[in-house]
Amino acid sequence: MPNQTPAFRVLSVIPPMTQLNTPYPSTAYLTGFLRSRGVDAVQEDLALALMLKLFSREGLLALQQQVLALDQSSLTPPVQSFAAQTSRYLATITPLIAFLQGRDSTLAQRICGRQFLPEGPRFASLDVYIDEDGGDPLAWAFGALGLQDRARHLATLYLNDLADVLRDAVDPRFEFVRYAESLATSQPTFEPLAAALAAPLNLVDATLQELTLAAIARHQPQLVLISVPFPGAVYAAFRIAQTIKANHPQITLALGGGFVNTELRELTEPRLFDYFDYLTLDAGERPLLALLEHLHGKRGRQRLVRTFVREAGSVKYINFVEPDVPFSEVGTPTWDGLPLDRYLSLLDMLNPMNRLWSDGRWNKLTVAQGCYWKKCSFCDVSLDYISRYEGTTATELVDRIETIVAETGQTGFHFVDEAAPPKALKALAAELQARQVEISWWGNIRFEKSFSPELCQQLADSGCIAISGGLEVASDRLLKLMKKGVSVEQVARVTRAFTDAGILVHAYLMYGFPTQTVQDTVDALEYVRQLFEQGCIQSGFFHRFACTVHSPVGKNPEDYGVTLLPLPPVSFAQNDVGFIDPTGVDHDRLGIGLKKAIYNFMHGIGLEEDVRSWFDFKVPKTTVPRQRIARALAAPQ
Repeated sequence: MPNQTPAFRVLSVIPPMTQLNTPYPSTAYLTGFLRSRGVDAVQEDLALALMLKLFSREGLLALQQQVLALDQSSLTPPVQSFAAQTSRYLATITPLIAFLQGRDSTLAQRICGRQFLPEGPRFASLDVYIDEDGGDPLAWAFGALGLQDRARHLATLYLNDLADVLRDAVDPRFEFVRYAESLATSQPTFEPLAAALAAPLNLVDATLQELTLAAIARHQPQLVLISVPFPGAVYAAFRIAQTIKANHPQITLALGGGFVNTELRELTEPRLFDYFDYLTLDAGERPLLALLEHLHGKRGRQRLVRTFVREAGSVKYINFVEPDVPFSEVGTPTWDGLPLDRYLSLLDMLNPMNRLWSDGRWNKLTVAQGCYWKKCSFCDVSLDYISRYEGTTATELVDRIETIVAETGQTGFHFVDEAAPPKALKALAAELQARQVEISWWGNIRFEKSFSPELCQQLADSGCIAISGGLEVASDRLLKLMKKGVSVEQVARVTRAFTDAGILVHAYLMYGFPTQTVQDTVDALEYVRQLFEQGCIQSGFFHRFACTVHSPVGKNPEDYGVTLLPLPPVSFAQNDVGFIDPTGVDHDRLGIGLKKAIYNFMHGIGLEEDVRSWFDFKVPKTTVPRQRIARALAAPQ
């Protein structure tokens, strides 16, 4: 027989930690695209694998040994609780994980009885719900028929207790999502990450190393793609690369993803290439095709696209300009090869809208590439993933949806756009209805006037169950400065239209924007209180404004009345930049009250209170009339 060229396999990896309830979509997109081009492509979720290994009977036995090696006189409360109840944790961890994976629903009765699971410090959060009559403290939230939800919330507290033990006894950086993110977020130099990677392996590192080697043995790839969406996945991504380099130096490694696209654009640190051979920027399809051609000897190194390499000890950026792959031709994401029956449905917060981010396995899909608005002054609108807006037809989208449902057997979709365009959603809803495709979906939008009551109802009829959008600072002055393109009253009318259609609404909120005064903050909170009171929104979250180098504020600070602080010399990550705001407001102190208020509003608590009561220091009375939103909703349009 003639010699055959060995198969060239590409393995795409999700590094820890991302999500536990559903796969982060990057590998699904890359794998689907590569397969559409005839490439032998596979994928692996090491975030889920690491969690399931650590939170198993075997993992807890290893954790117990770590705890026993500590100074027993200085254990933290979570570790003390684990040490005292280790036998119960060992007995319950396997059935508990099976329950959260939906494989043993009958366990709910025992969990809700509060005698089955060991309870650590995290369960103290239930005290706020104590029933004065001595009944079930969670009955108000879940009602008589909410057995499964109630059990999932208790099971989530149990896992959070164990995560606290891992953090206190093994790795102080451990988190389910923001794992060791301080090593990467806007770090001007590679030093902190390099020091961490040079340290001896702890239990988490050793477990990840074992899982990495098993994945390589299983798939036998020639190229490994590691997609890092945010700083909390960087450390583990480098540990994975370190393991592969040490044990399989012949394998090529490439790094990409949201963190790289945002924070490593000015990279000059050559040590990064001790771990990765290539770094690619922005949409990955075209750089990846060029890299594959290069690795197959069909393209010279100087014709790589948007790719960092190391040459003669220095970092070089190569960008042979070629058109990107059109959004309509990127193919359909595939979850083939991922253990879809092993993801965990968690219930961190009892709020029905907020739970969507951690509860249920959602097929993640994009309606359009980029943002059609791309004007918001706090956003990285200069970057490709926002600035390059490109859509496709409703026919193509529903074709993708039907393909995904046929593959996964699941009909829940999360549209992960920066802001899904109203026209595209209207066309999508019409196509779903015309073809009688029944799905449940939610996604992110702008609260613009195009979302009329009629359109909101059409979206609901097509399967829309929830939407999220940016209200940011609920102040017309600041919304105009942000170039948000909406007003508070417009947001009220749009969100109420969604609510009236039976669609849950989550508002992204912001504090600390340039020139925002204490009065602005108090007034914004009063607007938010009224939006909850009037049933316009059901959920929200206050984010602290951060100025980034790629945003209009970062590029033109004088337009926003602030002065940027000098950046240190940058060889690694660059994103956040400090600034001086002449108002001198202590936004951190205000933020404590804002977050306390929003948490209570989401649970229906304190909606009649004066908003000043949420702050632990004197703030001015709101200037917003108490019925402002109610009158706006009642006014003729």
